[in-house]
Amino acid sequence: MTWFTKWAFRNKATVIVLVILILTLGGISYFTLPKEFLPSVNQPSISIVVMGQGADSKSIANQITEPIEKSMDTIKGKKNVFSTSSDGFSKIDITLDHNVDIKTAKQEMQEAVNSLTLPQGYSKPIVSQLNTDAIPLWQVGVSFPSEITREKLDKVENDIIPQFQKTSGVSSVTIYGKMHPQVVIEVDKEKLKTHQIPIQSLTGILEGKNVAVALGSEDMNGKTASIKVIGDVDGANALENLKISDRLKIKDIATVKVSSQDKNTKFITRVNGKEAIALSMYKDPSANAVETGKELKGVIDKVNKKYKSELQITTLIDFSNFILNSVNSMMKEVLLGALCATIVILLFLRNIKITLISIVSIPLSIGLTLYLLDLSGVTLNIITLSAIAVAVGRLVDDSIVVIENIYRRAEKEELSKQMIISATKEVAPAITSSTLTTIVVFLPMGLVQSMKELLLPFALTVTYSLLASLLVALIVVPLMSTGLLRHKKQHTAKQQHLFYKKMMSWFLNHKWIPLLLAFVVFIGSLMLYAFLPKGTQEASDNDISVTMTHPKTVPFDTVKKRAFEMEKWAREQPGVDQVALFLGSNPEDAKWGQVKSQNQADFLITMKDGSDSKLILKKVEEQKTKYKDAEIRTTLVSMSAASSSIIDLDLTGGDSKKLISASDLVMDTVKKIKGVESANSNLGELKPTYEIKVDPNKANPAQIAAQVHAILNPFPVGKIKVDQKETDVLVDLSTSLKSKSDLEELKVTAPSGIVPLDSIAKINVLEEPTSKLSKDGHEYVRIGVKVDSKRLNEINAEIQTKIKDLKLPKDVTFTTGGASETQTEQFTELFNVMLVSIGVVYLIMVMTFKTLRAPLAILVTLPLATIGAVGGLFVAQMSIDVGAMIGALMLIGIVVTNAIVLIDRVKQNEKHMGIRDALLEAGSTRMRPILMTAIATIFAMIPLLFAKEAMGSLVSKGLAVVVIGGLTIATVLTLIIIPVVYELLYFRKAKKQRFASK
Repeated sequence: MTWFTKWAFRNKATVIVLVILILTLGGISYFTLPKEFLPSVNQPSISIVVMGQGADSKSIANQITEPIEKSMDTIKGKKNVFSTSSDGFSKIDITLDHNVDIKTAKQEMQEAVNSLTLPQGYSKPIVSQLNTDAIPLWQVGVSFPSEITREKLDKVENDIIPQFQKTSGVSSVTIYGKMHPQVVIEVDKEKLKTHQIPIQSLTGILEGKNVAVALGSEDMNGKTASIKVIGDVDGANALENLKISDRLKIKDIATVKVSSQDKNTKFITRVNGKEAIALSMYKDPSANAVETGKELKGVIDKVNKKYKSELQITTLIDFSNFILNSVNSMMKEVLLGALCATIVILLFLRNIKITLISIVSIPLSIGLTLYLLDLSGVTLNIITLSAIAVAVGRLVDDSIVVIENIYRRAEKEELSKQMIISATKEVAPAITSSTLTTIVVFLPMGLVQSMKELLLPFALTVTYSLLASLLVALIVVPLMSTGLLRHKKQHTAKQQHLFYKKMMSWFLNHKWIPLLLAFVVFIGSLMLYAFLPKGTQEASDNDISVTMTHPKTVPFDTVKKRAFEMEKWAREQPGVDQVALFLGSNPEDAKWGQVKSQNQADFLITMKDGSDSKLILKKVEEQKTKYKDAEIRTTLVSMSAASSSIIDLDLTGGDSKKLISASDLVMDTVKKIKGVESANSNLGELKPTYEIKVDPNKANPAQIAAQVHAILNPFPVGKIKVDQKETDVLVDLSTSLKSKSDLEELKVTAPSGIVPLDSIAKINVLEEPTSKLSKDGHEYVRIGVKVDSKRLNEINAEIQTKIKDLKLPKDVTFTTGGASETQTEQFTELFNVMLVSIGVVYLIMVMTFKTLRAPLAILVTLPLATIGAVGGLFVAQMSIDVGAMIGALMLIGIVVTNAIVLIDRVKQNEKHMGIRDALLEAGSTRMRPILMTAIATIFAMIPLLFAKEAMGSLVSKGLAVVVIGGLTIATVLTLIIIPVVYELLYFRKAKKQRFASK
């Protein structure tokens, strides 16, 4: 590796130019790299949604859900198939193995559902798969001072949306909550009865009257001409005057109205108490989210100024601001970490020039890392910046070892080019080996399938930064030493070395005392680990999400009234900036694999800067007493899957009654467990169902079903042009049923004439569930248990114990999933990565030292680090989360560094002295660089302890605690235990040498 150093001395001008280029390119890359919240992450799940307005859950299960489930049998790599057949829709969720190609699986599923022939009246199946690129970074609400009309919608579509679409960096804009204007023929039932017009005659009002049919071409007047027949009903007036018989026109029995929205629509969007529609904007993958966000803000201001009296655009979600704040915050932690490391080096060396030489690796390594990330197509996001933040302390390690060795040599001999090259050569194998061992820890990251897309950018960033720091230590640091380093003798070092040698000699003569103490403490740390709570990272934004869900038996108008009350209350709370309300079931949600109840209201409460969101959460909880029959859930907005603390309990088997009984028993039990915040079942409530059993001898059941459907629901009869646009036409009989007798007295047309419904059919009242739930073809119930995120593992174990003691109905079994399953999977994969990493680290050390025993001594640092890591978490009263596990993984590469530097010196000494003397000299010589590098890394981590955890970041306070605690204990014990273990491994040889010296 000294080739780099020699080359640097031969090409000083080239090195200077390279340094300037790296700093310049790094600075440019920082400002030009696309800034994102997270790298692109695919969820291993695909959803299929089919809408069926008016269809009951049983019909949807038989006609839609079951055929689609069967069509999924051929899909490879699927884990589970969950389905929900509810009133009005079917939703099938297919979870896949992490190693399955998501795009291929989605295509296969699309082909499978396309091959099905579904009954009429259902929408085309929508196959969707969610990833981070499919999340809109910006969402704005367009509100109007009065009712939303077709003209206003046209203005939004034709004038407003194009301005957003033309913005650089915006890939697409979608309308959420768009209303569909219709022409409604409101029929007077009395006039219909007077003129004895059957309902069936209304279905053909527009049949054959609004067409354009090409009849071919003929030679006429010497030219070929096309012939076509046109029938055009243009506008509501033309529709009113259409004849339905020789004597009657539509206006004689009905009123024709142009409605601004679908009469069946039960979906409302409001922003700050006004009717609105939402526009969601998606970023182009190569664009810079922050710059795009700035341009969009300018467009919003421009539109608001131009259309001030007509509409108002309000920003609901702006993740570009969040990304900018997160990037700046994480960059601040990087700079603070670098400052802390600099202070440590300065205190140790007490020389500003040497300190400058040491810390030059930080800006150069970060600059080169940013440029390499740019070349690799990796974006600047929370993950990559987190990697730089945790690596910043390690960036100076190689430079410290090199400059310290040069400085130490300069105290005894004249500073020269050859001396600097020689001093660098002494430590080059050690720093190269230690850097490579840190890097290879991240090579097996691909084994963590559940987090691969997050960990790979993290690992790549760390790899780039550490390789860059190694090159700086071998090229730039020696070259700078010739110009800045001045000989200065330190007098305190000998006293320190003398004390260490005496202490170490005693430990080497009494080996079993330090070894036994270390072993006991290590076993104690393992026992302590077993009792430490295992939790998830808590990271969230300041905004609040509130969901209010009423039973399906509650009328929509009642739900609407209560939602508006809650909206008004939320707007009046101190600290609230904006309130957006999304009420009901929006068919557009199906595009994203999401379907919700029409009785569900979602509130997005945007808080002002500096406001107390937890106070609002508490006040919302108090509102539950006002709406006792509604379920109200509150959370702080979070996009991080790691933030989930919901344990899923799936009850499978038996019939519906057994599942209902079992779910009630389980929920009552888990709610009593300390740390359980709530428990909710996905079981649909029972709903009265009126079954009309038609006597086939008196009427055709299919025809009666069509008539009753037409009486109770507006039904489409065609399209006409309104304002030059095709508009749906519906016939509305406006029949409202208040009781069973109203249904029995409905007039329908049978072969015997117009008769009451109960004269040809028997009407039964049944209690049926509003939804049917299935898991892998078996009926099931899922109970979501929200728990204290810091005690996830502990509470999950208690839940398991409590449920096992329950006497569940026969044939009902339960399984656990959700956050606990995810945590177990992630921890297992990370443990596997640790084992592989240890093996690779050992291999590299064997290649470096050309022996098997010396690397074994170095690996002893790993259990020593465990003592500090677990002890740190215990002292800090923190749970073990994924961040802490990643910190433990990093420790494998970090803590062996000090041992490698120590043993490398021992091996050099053994060429001209005995093992005991080699150990004592190596310990006293390398103590200062070992302490400097360790403390610099520790202090660089300290800012992360006090930083706010960013949503989606792998860097938690647990990671910082694990690295700081583990490195602290490992460093101290490395200087004591490693020499003892090393001499023990070479016990016979060392003993012979000591006898020979006597």
